[in-house]
Amino acid sequence: MRTTDFALSRLVQEQIDQPSPIRQIMKMAERQHIVAMGLNPDEVISFGGGWVNHAAPEAFRQQYLAIAADEELFHASGAYTATLGDLECRHQIAAFERHLFGVTRLDAQHIAIGAGSTQLTHDLFRTVLDPGDTVLLLDPTYANYAGQITFAVQGARIVRLPVLDPATWSYLPATDPQRVIDGFHALCAEHEPRLVLFCAPDNPTSQIVPQALAQAMMAWAQRTGSWLAIDYAYKCQYFSTPPAYYAWSPEDYPNLIGIHSNSKWARGLGRRLGWIEANQTIIEGLERVQQCSLLCADTLEQMAMARYLQGAIADGSLRRYIDETNVLYTRAADATMAAIDAEVGWPRLVPGGALYTVANVGMDGDEFVRRALPATGVLVVPGRGFGETLRNGVRISYGPLVHDLEKIKEGLGRIGKWVKSLPPSAL
Repeated sequence: MRTTDFALSRLVQEQIDQPSPIRQIMKMAERQHIVAMGLNPDEVISFGGGWVNHAAPEAFRQQYLAIAADEELFHASGAYTATLGDLECRHQIAAFERHLFGVTRLDAQHIAIGAGSTQLTHDLFRTVLDPGDTVLLLDPTYANYAGQITFAVQGARIVRLPVLDPATWSYLPATDPQRVIDGFHALCAEHEPRLVLFCAPDNPTSQIVPQALAQAMMAWAQRTGSWLAIDYAYKCQYFSTPPAYYAWSPEDYPNLIGIHSNSKWARGLGRRLGWIEANQTIIEGLERVQQCSLLCADTLEQMAMARYLQGAIADGSLRRYIDETNVLYTRAADATMAAIDAEVGWPRLVPGGALYTVANVGMDGDEFVRRALPATGVLVVPGRGFGETLRNGVRISYGPLVHDLEKIKEGLGRIGKWVKSLPPSAL
């Protein structure tokens, strides 16, 4: 066989041939592409990054130093843990949830630790879905879910519940909750989803699903024996009182699955650690799947996490850290809203937490981004990859610029100046 005859799997080739719009745009932001456009990469301002830029807790960092400095501890950090994770780390995660969110009746038996929420979400799909099953997602929502479902369970179907009104640019669960609940029930009656999944707060909208909609979803799951999964990647990034479902436990709601990550709250994006909270049936299923996909999560990460949480919960510094971090992102969100209003005047959503807003640019978002980047040196993310309701929108992330509010204003000012220079027919 000639080298040119080698072929990838049909599934992988299909996914390569249909790349995510977000990945295409992010490739535009690579240094070599920026240079090819005649721009100085050091002068480009990116609102594309879905990452936080605050400092991790100093006491957390000190735990890594202490482990590395102790010969016996460092040796232990090179050993395997159980597939579900180190038992002490699982106990401390349960304490973390009780301390911050009042999640009672949660213990190590409800927790499976993995290498971040991306890996865990993929393995969760393998655990609870069969080919032909249906997953209900919001529209818009996190762009990676669709690809993960396709890779994890071939033949699984996706249906979407619209939560953004493109005409009014309003978040429907807040402005017209009964319309959304009725739409949810209609979709469930027609498609009988095996799994309902949403983010809280959401990526890309930074909106928090209201309690009434979450309760309707849970009631459906309980009545039909299906699953409600809540992706809590941004759970600690909230700007007001969290809804009551933040305190739900799988012991009280056996159909509930919580997906969690250290990436955002502790700025551990590259130090991969996440966990699933679910009833013991799901946890046992994940254990079998992870034996084939991961074997076990990183031992050093689990040791440092457990040691940090034990001290930070006891002395109150964990709560202070979360509160202080949320002040930073609230300020960045406010600065972003003010800059959009003053510089561009686009309709936008006010974040309830997380790192983003979505704005209506008045034209196809893919086309807008392709034109705006070379013209302004500013990158935003087109909305269509998150769902059809965002076709004429873009996602703007203030997460990477949380310590540089002036750059937020400058970036949106550049876009505003360019937009205002265009003839009306150009938009």
